[in-house]
Amino acid sequence: MKFGRIAVDSPDGRQIRVIAAEPENNRVVDLRRAYALALQRGGATEDGARHLAAATFGDLTRGISTGDFFVDAAHHALTAAADASAPLDDASFVAAIKPPVLRDSLTFNGHIKNFFGNVMKTTPTRAVYERPGFFKGSTATIYGTGETIPYPSITEQLDYELEIGYVIGKPGRNITPENAFDHVFGITIFNDFSLRDVQVLESPIGMGAQHSKDFAYGIGPWIVTMDEIPSIIGLTGQVRVNGEVWSDTRVEDFIWTPEETVSYVSQLDGLQPGDLIGSGTMAFGAGAELRRFLQPGDLLELELEKVGVLRSPIAAQKETPSWWPSPQPFPFEEGASA
Repeated sequence: MKFGRIAVDSPDGRQIRVIAAEPENNRVVDLRRAYALALQRGGATEDGARHLAAATFGDLTRGISTGDFFVDAAHHALTAAADASAPLDDASFVAAIKPPVLRDSLTFNGHIKNFFGNVMKTTPTRAVYERPGFFKGSTATIYGTGETIPYPSITEQLDYELEIGYVIGKPGRNITPENAFDHVFGITIFNDFSLRDVQVLESPIGMGAQHSKDFAYGIGPWIVTMDEIPSIIGLTGQVRVNGEVWSDTRVEDFIWTPEETVSYVSQLDGLQPGDLIGSGTMAFGAGAELRRFLQPGDLLELELEKVGVLRSPIAAQKETPSWWPSPQPFPFEEGASA
C-alpha cells in the first residue's frame, strides 16, 4: 500500500490528512473519512466511527506506531474508497511523513568517489569505509511533491540528491542487520538538498552540515510498504530537470547494505516509528557528480522504480536571510596578538 499526506481546506483552516495513494486509479483516498464510512457500514454509530477513525488516521507517524493494526485498518477503509476519494492530480501533497528524527547516511561507492573528487577535491576519508556514518537534519524544513523549494541567496550551487528513505515502523535498539528490516515500515524517495559551495565552508568546522543541508529536505511522493518491494537492490532511478534527463542510476554498489545502515543507526540509540533514514545518494544521483546545479525556476523530478516521482519546483526568486555573520578575527594566524 502507498501512504501519504495531503493538505485540505476546512472550516477550521488547513488540515493535514492521511491518504492512501492509488496512482493506478488516479486517485487518493482520505483514510480517516473512508474508515469512518466503513465502520458505519459495519454497524458503528456515526460518532463512534468518527472517533475511532480520527484516532487511527489523524496522524501518520502515530498510526504507524500501532503496527499491523494500522495497515489492517487501512485495508478496511479502502472498502469505502469510492466515497472518500479525490483525483490524484488535484491533491495538494505535503511531505509523506514528518519524522521524529531524520538521519542521512553515506553508503554508495559511486557517489562517494564522485562527490569527494568533484566537490571536496580530495580522496574519500578512510572513516567512510570503517562505519556507515550519518548526520541528523532538521524536520522543520521538509517538503512534499509539488511544494516549492526555496533557493537561498547564500549559494550559487543548489544541488539535489536522489536517495531512498527508509521509514521506521517498529521501535528498536541495538538491532542486528539480520532483523533490521523487520523494523522498516516502507520506503519513500528522499531528497537531501544541498548547497555545495556552502557545504565546503561548513565542513571544516567539524560540526556537520548546517545551512548547507537544513534549508530543505524532500520526502515523497508517498511511502510504499515493504510488501510491495520484493527487493530494494536493483531498483532504478532517474533525475530530470525541466523534462531533460540528467542521469539514470541504480540501487547497487554499496559500501554498507540497507540492513547494515539501519542496524548501525540503532546501535546505542533508539529507532522510533516514523523515523526516516536516508540511504545516501545513488551514483550520479546528485548534480555535483555531473557538475550541474539547479537554477531558480527549475522543475526537478526524482523518480524511483516501484515508488513514483518526487517533483520539486524551485523558487523563481532567491530567499535572503534577515541576518548573516561577519567573519571574526582569527587569533591563530602568525603574528596575531595573544
